[in-house]
Amino acid sequence: MDTPLNHTLWGHLHWLVVLAQQGSYTAAARRLGVSKAAVSQRISELERLAGVPLVQRTTRSVRLTEAGQRLVDDTRAPFDAIAHSFASVRDLAGTPRGRLRVTAPVALSRQQLVPRLADFLRQYPEVRLELELSDRFASLAMEGLDLAIRHSDQVPDTHVAWRLCDTRSVLVASPGYLAQRGQPDSPQALAQHDCLHYPRSGDTPTWTFERGTERLTIPVRGPLAANNSEALRDAALADLGIALLPDFSAQASLRSGQLQQVLPEWANVGPFARQLYAIRPYSAHVPLAVTALVQHLRQSLAGGFDLHPLQPP
Repeated sequence: MDTPLNHTLWGHLHWLVVLAQQGSYTAAARRLGVSKAAVSQRISELERLAGVPLVQRTTRSVRLTEAGQRLVDDTRAPFDAIAHSFASVRDLAGTPRGRLRVTAPVALSRQQLVPRLADFLRQYPEVRLELELSDRFASLAMEGLDLAIRHSDQVPDTHVAWRLCDTRSVLVASPGYLAQRGQPDSPQALAQHDCLHYPRSGDTPTWTFERGTERLTIPVRGPLAANNSEALRDAALADLGIALLPDFSAQASLRSGQLQQVLPEWANVGPFARQLYAIRPYSAHVPLAVTALVQHLRQSLAGGFDLHPLQPP
């Protein structure tokens, strides 16, 4: 049947699938690299061709009609197959290339990942890296992300994970705070100190420690709680108290002497995970750019995060 559908349908359907994945015209436009008006026009044209409404519009988001959802369900898998096929063909050139969308936690990205990306991008000049800094656990497939860097102890069964390095939690304070309040000699002594902690929903703040066969859980209190390790680190640097941080956030300040470890003979259990992973949904084909970035990060992070103070020259 030679109708206008043959010339316009496929691109319009793809944009509908992206709109369904992103949940808003603004996000879909950003994902497609076009204007919001262009997405709206394409969807309107598709609805005219279909003869039925496909999208229910609200002020903040969009929801598919039954007809729109049927179209998306029937065409998503073929579009994914086309994308994988094209990526496979492109990789025949043997050189990593194209856009690579990566999500990673804010503090980890700022302190550890971004400084390690310059060498990667110089080595692979045809890769365009788009880094989304976010502490929330995004749906990689739904949001069109190629890779997630995650501080986690568990990986979903539907995903492939590459371990980048081990991490650990450390208790730290500034020399100024310790000079004023003293160095605690046991976890129980923390009851007499200001403790800067990562908040957990509705629970009384506690820190758990292990040493050999001993395990202690200690209630803590302090003037500040924050859900970002950089904020806790900066509060510790300002002499506000003792902070529990992941090693990658504490590393630079410990090595420079701006912070000191507290109770180093005790291991901290939680709230931060003990592994750093690169994660992506399982697929038969992994783009060369993804493989190259994972290899680069594994090599760069192989030794973990050294917390020993720098030696003077």
